[in-house]
Amino acid sequence: MSDILKQEIKQLIIDSLDLEDITADDIIDDEPLFIEGLGLDSIDALELGLAIKKRYEVKIEANSEQTKQSFSSVNALAEFIQQNKAQ
Repeated sequence: MSDILKQEIKQLIIDSLDLEDITADDIIDDEPLFIEGLGLDSIDALELGLAIKKRYEVKIEANSEQTKQSFSSVNALAEFIQQNKAQ
């Protein structure tokens, strides 16, 4: 997985969710994004999903189990984007 892609995802999380007190270095690649870990919620998931869809042109199924797993961490998001990115 590309470290550049992971950094982009971290910055996208910060920018799209207006996380002012956090830097990309504060987000750990395999740390959970929701509840524990970064502490995001369902509204954050919607906003982040829209930002990822727009930036990387990937299709995201709203209520699928695969999507839930793909949004579990930066590593999982990077893998999802690499697999589904428009060519």
